Amino acid sequence: MEIAVQLIILGVTVFLFILSGGSRTAFFGLLCCAAVCFISVRAWYRREKRLEELILYLMKLQDHPEIPELTKYSEGQLGVLQSEIYKLVVQNRERSAGAFREKEYLAQMLSDISHQIKTPLTSITIMTDLLKNSNLDEVKRAEFTDKIDSQVSRITWLVRNLLTLSQMDANMLKLKKQDVQVRELLLKACQPFEILSELKEVELSVEADGELRLLCDEHWTAEAISNIVKNCIEHTQPGGRVWVTANQNNFATNIVIRDNGEGIAKEHLPYIFDRFYKAGNQSGDSVGIGLAMSRQMILLQNGTISVSSETEVGTEFHIKMYSEVVI
Repeated sequence: MEIAVQLIILGVTVFLFILSGGSRTAFFGLLCCAAVCFISVRAWYRREKRLEELILYLMKLQDHPEIPELTKYSEGQLGVLQSEIYKLVVQNRERSAGAFREKEYLAQMLSDISHQIKTPLTSITIMTDLLKNSNLDEVKRAEFTDKIDSQVSRITWLVRNLLTLSQMDANMLKLKKQDVQVRELLLKACQPFEILSELKEVELSVEADGELRLLCDEHWTAEAISNIVKNCIEHTQPGGRVWVTANQNNFATNIVIRDNGEGIAKEHLPYIFDRFYKAGNQSGDSVGIGLAMSRQMILLQNGTISVSSETEVGTEFHIKMYSEVVI
């Protein structure tokens, strides 16, 4: 097409030259006009070609899972347009990939939640049917009633913690800034497990200076520590021990929860704070969200948590709450 346009311009120029009677001045004038026309037509053609390439590029995006290559134009408004189109395409692909990952995560989480709730509901249904038997003796009736109560408590705990996690994810959980005595905080976190530790014959001790103070949300920080203490007690054999200690420096308050239990295998350590993750030594009743919630709660208060462990030796959780808490 471009060659045809150039030939037409050349033919018109010769025709006008003949009509002008062959004057040199007229010839140069017409030649200049022809050159301007030629340059204008060429520029127009190149612009149309680039626009066509951009249109074809956008059409290819609909059929390609990956972003196809695009010829780069470095000058003019077309170069700017191309650059902006490419940025928009990359941003949209990144958003699409992020949305897909979130969708997969949500589907997996819903599957895990469904499984965790389905198991106790099945037990409740079976035991409820057994209770309908009029010939059931009172000992068995009391046993099934206690088991139903236990399963209902498990579901209640699961729903409450899942609600807390969702509130944290949505930044809807309101945390308070409270001046808390560290020793009292640790005692509050351990108090619910005094009976459990006695039944398992595990010594539970708290060691912290009464002068230490921490700026945090007392309720939720105690909840976070409680989940870790519970985990340590459950994985410590009779005759074992769980220590909860604290110390402080100019930068942070350090809380350490340590046990001499069965420990955690190295391959499981990177994942124990993931939701619904169960290490190989987890009990069948374990849900796998307690440690995840503890980690999230500590992170929301400008803290960090780490874990080290050795099988058959014990596990140590180290919480660091920095002095300037951002809530």
